[in-house]
Amino acid sequence: MNIQQLKNVLLLSEKLNFTRAAEELNIVQPALSRQIKQLEEEIGATLFERDKRNVKLTRAGIYFINEAKKLISQSERMVKHTAHIHNGQAGEIRIAFTHSVMQTILPDILKTINQRSPGIKAILKEMNNRDQYLALQQNDLDIGFATNPMVPVNLKSKVLHIDNFVILLPENHPVHKDNYKDFSVFAKEEFIFPTVSDGPNYVHILESICVDAGFTPKIIHETDSASTSFRLVEAGLGISLEPASSLQGHEFPIRSIELKNIKQKAKLTMIWNPERETEYPDLFELLKNWKVG
Repeated sequence: MNIQQLKNVLLLSEKLNFTRAAEELNIVQPALSRQIKQLEEEIGATLFERDKRNVKLTRAGIYFINEAKKLISQSERMVKHTAHIHNGQAGEIRIAFTHSVMQTILPDILKTINQRSPGIKAILKEMNNRDQYLALQQNDLDIGFATNPMVPVNLKSKVLHIDNFVILLPENHPVHKDNYKDFSVFAKEEFIFPTVSDGPNYVHILESICVDAGFTPKIIHETDSASTSFRLVEAGLGISLEPASSLQGHEFPIRSIELKNIKQKAKLTMIWNPERETEYPDLFELLKNWKVG
């Protein structure tokens, strides 16, 4: 088994058609069929069910394809990073983040990385909690910065910053800082929440703020974009809960009340795959010891 064989089987899993896959690989169809058969014999499992009309992955094939994607990604990264070392370059680090992290701790972290390791290129992507977990486990990311993540057991994490939540209201809302007493005043309001599938622990924490105040939130809109949530609030389409740091750098015409006296807090957390630590040991040591000023 070699990398090219893995790439061929991946392409076939996407096309599910031997003829089209062979054409894209620029080989004849019988040659591809022989490769797949030899690979199945080597690993002792059938990867594809095929008849005259259809080709589909078996259960074993689905598992094999998922693992093959990880191997190919890791091998490509290994080759690229080795070339960087040979050419005297420091390489690149792939970072994902949620909105509130970018508004608070991430700019300072990136500035420090640039000062200490100026050759490292940071590749940044805003990404929800769930997608960060998957990308880290598949080695498609080096570091994630998430808000109240539910960290899988094979990843490491560290809380870097704890933030208060705020309630976001339209400018003409009758509740404001001077007359706000407790969160139960919002019991009959319509809420804008993130989607559960993209961050179940984070959504659970938001729901618990309402439950502790004696009601279940009526959720009428769901979005994982803080900016979209701000716009919906501005338009009077509901109210929303966000980490206080999400508002930094924004000038939306909305009202906010900081919830200082509740137990729930927004925990801005660094998560990473420990396998990546050996690649940039100094950088990971810096981040694991990071203290917010």
